[in-house]
Amino acid sequence: MQGDAYLKCIDPQCGLEYPIENTNVQCEKGHLLDVKYKNKPSPKLKEVFYKRRDSENSIFNESGVWRFRDLLNFCQIDTENLEECSKYLVSLDGAEGRQSKPYRMSKAANFIDISNDNLWLQPEGYNPSGSFKDNGMATAVTHAKMIGAKKIVCASTGNTSASAGMFAANEGINCDVYIPAGQIAPGKLSQAYQFGAQIIEVDGNFDEALKQSLDDAQNHDGYTVNSINPFRIEGQKTIPFRALEYLNWEAPDWIVYPGGALGNTSSCGKALMELYEWGWIKKIPRIAVINSEGASTLSDLYNGKFENEELRWNKGNPNTGLISRYYDHLDKEGLRPKTKATAIQIGRPANILKGLRALEFTNGVATTVTDSEMLDGMSVVGLNGFDCEMASGASVAGIKKLINDGIIKKDEVVVGILTGRQKDAMIPVDYHKNPENKFAIPPKN
Repeated sequence: MQGDAYLKCIDPQCGLEYPIENTNVQCEKGHLLDVKYKNKPSPKLKEVFYKRRDSENSIFNESGVWRFRDLLNFCQIDTENLEECSKYLVSLDGAEGRQSKPYRMSKAANFIDISNDNLWLQPEGYNPSGSFKDNGMATAVTHAKMIGAKKIVCASTGNTSASAGMFAANEGINCDVYIPAGQIAPGKLSQAYQFGAQIIEVDGNFDEALKQSLDDAQNHDGYTVNSINPFRIEGQKTIPFRALEYLNWEAPDWIVYPGGALGNTSSCGKALMELYEWGWIKKIPRIAVINSEGASTLSDLYNGKFENEELRWNKGNPNTGLISRYYDHLDKEGLRPKTKATAIQIGRPANILKGLRALEFTNGVATTVTDSEMLDGMSVVGLNGFDCEMASGASVAGIKKLINDGIIKKDEVVVGILTGRQKDAMIPVDYHKNPENKFAIPPKN
């Protein structure tokens, strides 16, 4: 093994480092951790990744995650040795990320009012469990397996539970899932049950469920696979890797994500920081995070809607007191995140600091859209023949809003990430039954 990978605290004033086998999700001072690599990968790997598209019967070349294994080699293996890959790397037969790439969708472009040539939408719902989570779960469970974990643990609004349950079942390890009771789409919850996960219902929202799951992981020999885990972030970096590869490593002007726990924002930021540092890209795309109006923590803080102060990463000196006061304000006023887009119904994003770092590095923006706007975004994607859930509609609606506001220019190239497929059957049914909705095709008698 090369001894190339290690963990490092994200706080520049702290900077504590740990061996790669460490299972803590924070340093001893309570700061989040990054997976870091000492060696700078050669741009010639771009050709290797392209050649691996002809998989030669290797599931690790088929995989849209492990095809890029040289850029996330925390197992420190010989990436060309397929026996070593089989020993260490966890994969659902190469299916994670395999079919995920950007597509043009003319009806969505027309709705947004942007040239079809300038808009790309990347459906992560083609992953085996139906969402982007499989990208990061492949790497998180790889690390869990590497350190000999017997049980993985997560909190979930739905998609994480489905992905964790699927990978755990495939690897023959136990899986505990903490869920906010009554707040998960049945289609997502049924997946977790189907894969044999142990469901623990929490009387509260996602934030309370996450708190209990982290306690389980710390005190009962569990291994947490939520995006607070830095190894999950590594797998999610491959979402922008695939988008950039498809665009011949010519960086777009914008990459747009729905905002939830901010793991995607964090992973995209880390990917872009690394690629730019390595000289793989010459331009840094701007990240846009689209919150639901009913779960608007990042947007509120970033845009100065609380105490008239704009929260920033500030080169590693964020005003964490402002975040704490905002959360205290939510508690005092009895405010809870509320949106039909349950995948992003999160009031205390676990990765808010990494998210701020990503926005600072990319000169990014954060905004909100309504449930109605997300439903329109979801529906117009469907009219292009692609499936996405309501939270994914935030990307479409957010791009439209940012263009209307003049923040995204019509001649800029935009990649929007559609994070998952539809698992709540009644959302599109109810949408189309109402003739008042923009894209409704109501049933005939």
